[in-house]
Amino acid sequence: MLKKIKDFSELVAFEHTIFSAPFMLIALLCASLQKNHSLWFGFEILGLCLLALIFARNFAMAFNRYLDRDIDAKNERTKNRPSVDGRIGINAMRVLIIFNALGFVGVSYMINSLAFLLSFPFLFILGFYSYMKRFSCLAHLVLGLSLGLAPIAGCIAILGEIPFWCVLLSLGVLFWVAGFDLLYSLQDIEFDRAHHLYSIPSVLGIYKTLWISRIFHLLTLVCWLGFIWNFQGGWLAYVGLFVCALILLYEQILVSRDFRNIPKAFFVSNGYLGFVFLSAMILDGVF
Repeated sequence: MLKKIKDFSELVAFEHTIFSAPFMLIALLCASLQKNHSLWFGFEILGLCLLALIFARNFAMAFNRYLDRDIDAKNERTKNRPSVDGRIGINAMRVLIIFNALGFVGVSYMINSLAFLLSFPFLFILGFYSYMKRFSCLAHLVLGLSLGLAPIAGCIAILGEIPFWCVLLSLGVLFWVAGFDLLYSLQDIEFDRAHHLYSIPSVLGIYKTLWISRIFHLLTLVCWLGFIWNFQGGWLAYVGLFVCALILLYEQILVSRDFRNIPKAFFVSNGYLGFVFLSAMILDGVF
């Protein structure tokens, strides 16, 4: 049983939740400050939102692995995934996809009516990403949009609407994710070209990809600066943003120096960034 749980966790890359969870929590905290003048929004909303996040991520990753199993089987980097090597069968993946989709819709219904109505287009966007690489190199931006839905979901849960500051926060997440996904996809540039898959590296090459990633990360900082200003955040929020800028700079330097640093830049740098920003927003809200 433990081995099977480990296989399912590997299938959906559960550890990647660290990328979207902090920004959903930032949105929840800011929405609670706006509505209740308090950082705390209650265990019920926290539990429902975390469940929704887990269901949405599991659906997206399981659907992606299910759809890409033929591609992953040909790629040296991905051929040992549970969806490819037989550890998790096709029927099990189908059950996992349906279960998590229904779970996400059900939890959204329990949050409020707007969350329920938007749960369907949200699932469509999460699933649509898996098709993008087959016909468009804009897949990186769709992936960014998928994670950028997390803070929007947080605002909807508390406010029942999407304020402008939340849009800016989400746009920042979109460009942040698209920027580091560009760096990550440099590992598969030759594979994508050989198998006629679309990605910005395979279409535009390494040099242009590095610069587009830098531009995306610059846009990330601009959007988050606008978010803090629009939300009327304090100086601690700006300090957090400055540290995030240093982390993004470090990530860009790591990858530019040696592509073997891509896994470190992808998991470590980006994993810290979200929690740094979250911690700064919490401290800013307290003080």
